[in-house]
Amino acid sequence: MRLDKYLKVSRIIKRRTVANEVCDAKHVTVNGKVARASYDVKVGDVVEIQMGANLTRFEVVSVNEYATKNDAALMYRMLK
Repeated sequence: MRLDKYLKVSRIIKRRTVANEVCDAKHVTVNGKVARASYDVKVGDVVEIQMGANLTRFEVVSVNEYATKNDAALMYRMLK
């Protein structure tokens, strides 16, 4: 699954267009490398999103095409 779609389905970012813009602005890294929106997300990837002063860091636990509101939180595990 594409990184921008994963961010939207997992509800980390509310809109796919916003997720795409954040990736294009090079604010997203996967496993320590800057990632484009087309990056293929895999289980075990560590994703970091830098938006202003906020740093969100999480590990991909599962990749689902669709997720309900309750299942979305189970797709990733927050890291410090």
